[in-house]
Amino acid sequence: MTSHKDSIRGKVAIVGIGLSPVGRVPGRSPLALAADASLQAIRDAGLGKGDVDGVLCSHAFASPFHRFSVALSEYLGIVPTYSNTLQVSGATAATMFGTGAAAIAGGLAEAVLVVGGDSLLSGLTPDLALRSMTESRDQQYEMPFGIPVANTFAMTAHRHMKDYGTTAEQFAAAAVIMREHAARTPGAQQTKPITVDDVLASPMVTTPYRKLDCSLISDGAAAFVLVSAERAKALGIEAPIYILGAGECYTHEHLFLMPSLTTTGAVESSRKAYAMAGYGAHDMQVAGVYDCFTGTLVMMLEDLGFCAKGEGGPFVADREITYGGKIPVNTHGGLLSFAHSGMPGALFHFHEVVQQLRGVCGARQVPDAHLGVVHALGAGFATNATIVLGTEDAL
Repeated sequence: MTSHKDSIRGKVAIVGIGLSPVGRVPGRSPLALAADASLQAIRDAGLGKGDVDGVLCSHAFASPFHRFSVALSEYLGIVPTYSNTLQVSGATAATMFGTGAAAIAGGLAEAVLVVGGDSLLSGLTPDLALRSMTESRDQQYEMPFGIPVANTFAMTAHRHMKDYGTTAEQFAAAAVIMREHAARTPGAQQTKPITVDDVLASPMVTTPYRKLDCSLISDGAAAFVLVSAERAKALGIEAPIYILGAGECYTHEHLFLMPSLTTTGAVESSRKAYAMAGYGAHDMQVAGVYDCFTGTLVMMLEDLGFCAKGEGGPFVADREITYGGKIPVNTHGGLLSFAHSGMPGALFHFHEVVQQLRGVCGARQVPDAHLGVVHALGAGFATNATIVLGTEDAL
């Protein structure tokens, strides 16, 4: 195992954050949304565009640019010497932080812009959106049998219900809590209160998931500036947020080769991240957990160590994931209620956790938060990445 001394622990800090409008943002391309968030993040860091020498982006479904990081740099008028467009589905958001931190620690860049944006809601027709989702599954062994993305996740939910007695009502409770959190968050896409009965009465999408069990479709972007811990101090950043741990795990490409339908690579990615950070799940005070479906959130709470395997349903139903519970999760409302713009979706979780650690969340602030974890996943649980963040007090 990598020692703290040899790892990226505490060597890199997030010093700037930016967020575009989310929800339906007509007339704004993924490039424009990403540029909006990027300029905010650069300003927030007290830097200029010329100070950015690294750019890491996620892929955008509604963009024609295969080299999105290069296109964004051109659009912003910067010439980075380190650049990449990463693609490991929903886990991409978290992998960009680990990759960016490693690049800075290894001397490849001094200031890395991490950014993702997409316009899934207003930039794609329903047919194109469906095509972009279905093309992410194997065309030879999966699609002939009708396995688009939603069905992939639904299969795991069914197995969890069968193996552990998890109920639709427990899944629904996750959607209700995420909506409560979104109601506290300015700019969230959906803030109208909902009940468990509302979730269970919403239209069926793919059993056991109903419409309100499913994440939103959104436009939006988020961006971050990463620099070395030494440079953060030199810049006089008031509240740098340090990357304390990072871990990834890739278990399969095809659903039928998933080692387990109820235990995922999040177990290993979080183990690595916690070990590097020198903390455990019980130390975390706030969490951003990928919630593309309600059942996904339930399973991730287990695999990240917040409760035992099979206990995620009662853990959620007992409101342990909100204020006053064991771990406030997705205090902005998550993908289920704040916004979900494809691969950049988990960047919204990072934005929220950074704000929580900065202590600037107002009515939704978690008291005295100085340690947080963000987990992102994708491709039917095939890709998992975990990042532990902390304030200077957590170093």
